[in-house]
Amino acid sequence: MQGLSSIGSQLVDLCSALLLLTCFAIVAQRRLSACVDLFALQSAFLVITAALVAYLTGNQHIYIAAALTGVIKVIIIPRVLKKVIDRLNVKRELVMYINVPAGLLICGGLVMLAFFIAQPIIPFGFLLTRDALAIALAIVLIGLFTMIARQKAVTQLVGFLVLENGLFLGATAATYGMPLIVELGVFFDVLVATLIAGIYTNRLQDAFDSVDTDRLTVLKE
Repeated sequence: MQGLSSIGSQLVDLCSALLLLTCFAIVAQRRLSACVDLFALQSAFLVITAALVAYLTGNQHIYIAAALTGVIKVIIIPRVLKKVIDRLNVKRELVMYINVPAGLLICGGLVMLAFFIAQPIIPFGFLLTRDALAIALAIVLIGLFTMIARQKAVTQLVGFLVLENGLFLGATAATYGMPLIVELGVFFDVLVATLIAGIYTNRLQDAFDSVDTDRLTVLKE
């Protein structure tokens, strides 16, 4: 049993590391549709991670959270974003505040910062998933960085969703998931926020013939 738990813990760490790798791929990616595909892939790794935690701990409600993640973040949200991209006819993000090499270096620094912050906390934990806490914090920071570094509303939304994935992984790693009613509320909020952001992006395109959020600075009262 001890050996099975050890292998399960290592699989959770491996899936968490794959989640982190998709963050770097999103930062390095210039094609909007590829960013959405990578987000869907990251969410699929999150589903596997949550299912592993549910199996190892016997917490049945995590299976429900994993299923909802698969339906909402792997299927529904990527399809919504792909339709928005098709309607806008914007395939590439040509302008970024920070170029790709500098962005990747900053993300590397954020990962080191996350491990530096989490390292003193991890030894006090007793959960199988405690080692994933630092990775979850790194994903949150990289998601926040993506929201700041990108100009297109669609990729900023992807950054927000990556940040939310990091929070979900952190909740799973630190407490074996939140209460089911809280998780249902969070999933509903994320879905509604994505739909509203899709409508907002279309309105931005209609008003400015662009989805650069910098154009909002020209609005006057």
